[in-house]
Amino acid sequence: MKHSIRRQFALIFISLMAGTLFLCWLINYIFLERYYISKKTKIIFNAYDTIRQAANSDMYSTEEFRSELDDVCSKYNITVCVMDANSQTKYESFNGGRELENQLIGYLLGIRPDAVEVLEQGNDYLMQRHKTREGEYLEMYGQLSTGISFIMRTPLESIRASAAIANRFLAYVGVLGTVAGGVIIWVVSLGITRPILKLNRISEQMVHLNFEAKYEGRGEKGNEIDLLGENINKLSWSLEQAISELKTANNELQKDIEHKEAIDEMRKEFLNNVSHELKTPIALIQGYAEGLNEGVNDDPESRSFYCEVIMDEAAKMNNMVKKLLTLNQLEFGNDVVTMERFDVTALVKTYVQSAGILTRQNEIEVRIEEDGPIYVWADEYKTEEVLANYFSNAVNHCEGEKRIVVSLERRENKVRVGVFNTGKPIPKDAVGHVWDKFYKVDKARTREYGGSGIGLSIVKAIMESMNQKFGVENHQDGVLFWFELETVEERGE
Repeated sequence: MKHSIRRQFALIFISLMAGTLFLCWLINYIFLERYYISKKTKIIFNAYDTIRQAANSDMYSTEEFRSELDDVCSKYNITVCVMDANSQTKYESFNGGRELENQLIGYLLGIRPDAVEVLEQGNDYLMQRHKTREGEYLEMYGQLSTGISFIMRTPLESIRASAAIANRFLAYVGVLGTVAGGVIIWVVSLGITRPILKLNRISEQMVHLNFEAKYEGRGEKGNEIDLLGENINKLSWSLEQAISELKTANNELQKDIEHKEAIDEMRKEFLNNVSHELKTPIALIQGYAEGLNEGVNDDPESRSFYCEVIMDEAAKMNNMVKKLLTLNQLEFGNDVVTMERFDVTALVKTYVQSAGILTRQNEIEVRIEEDGPIYVWADEYKTEEVLANYFSNAVNHCEGEKRIVVSLERRENKVRVGVFNTGKPIPKDAVGHVWDKFYKVDKARTREYGGSGIGLSIVKAIMESMNQKFGVENHQDGVLFWFELETVEERGE
């Protein structure tokens, strides 16, 4: 990534560390020598106090005084020479104190070299910087009120060398520290940015509505990134639920829209079919009524014929309207299904017996195949209506041997009631449409017996209202319509 947080994080910390080390080096380079000189000056003043106190108490000849000055000289690289009022040496340090005797005598006599810079002067001392061929020194000399004279000096070259070494060492340490710190910070930043990159990948998947990826951290016991990951997991779950609910609602809305469109289409189709079905009988009624009104035939026999046609067509229209009302109630759930226990075998026998006149008029042989009483749970009135539609349909289409077989077949906890009639099979492309409203396989034949194409639609609506199966099967010598009912034995009665 061009603007990676890891890179920015590492650069910021490396820059801060390098800047801090450079600032330390710069301060060290500028002020370290001055600091060393001030410390050396303070040490020389401490040695001066030691000499002055020893002179005031006449202790400069003691071993304790010598031991204390030896420690100072050894520890801080200071050369000391102390002389009494008679110019007799009372103390000279082991690191060149004897060489300072003549120099001290010269200072006391007023002989001062040119390469001297006075730094500070008191009542009985003078602090100066003295440049010689051997190097540059920080010196203090003077004569106390007790007559004791002294001189102390320390080389400044060693201070400069120490400061230079310290500065060089700090520079090396700074470079190495910056490199090592940069590597460490780069590795540490990887540990910080890795979970952030993981959260980024999870968020990218969420953009594409993939909510399977989850952040695995220490949860509420972890750091801020773990808390962020936990909240992203909760957000992912919430979004998934919300989208699921939206999709469900959208699916239901789509179904409602499709259902509404289907209803509108059904309404249009219904109006077209009703208009088509009513057009012929209305035209006949209108024509024959006009004929009667105009006195086309004045003889009683013709008038009676005209009246019979008008009554017959009116009866067909009335029957169709009744069936349409029944179908409308069934399809829109306005007709209550009353589930009751009854003997379906007795219902079949009673209906076939009542339809005997119709079958005899059409010279049709009717046979019932049954095996004793069969009790079922169903709406008895609607079951009889289904049977009546099947039976009347069989009578109107019965041909050949003119035989109708009504069968009752037990199937586990079901009974299948079938109505078979000999005749022509239903064309394959029409089998799936026989349950549609106003659909007619043979329109001329349907018109002949006054069919409306609604009966099988009523059968479909009734069987669906009772949640039972129904269907039609073509046989070699005819057609079988069937429906199933739930037997009482399934419920242990």
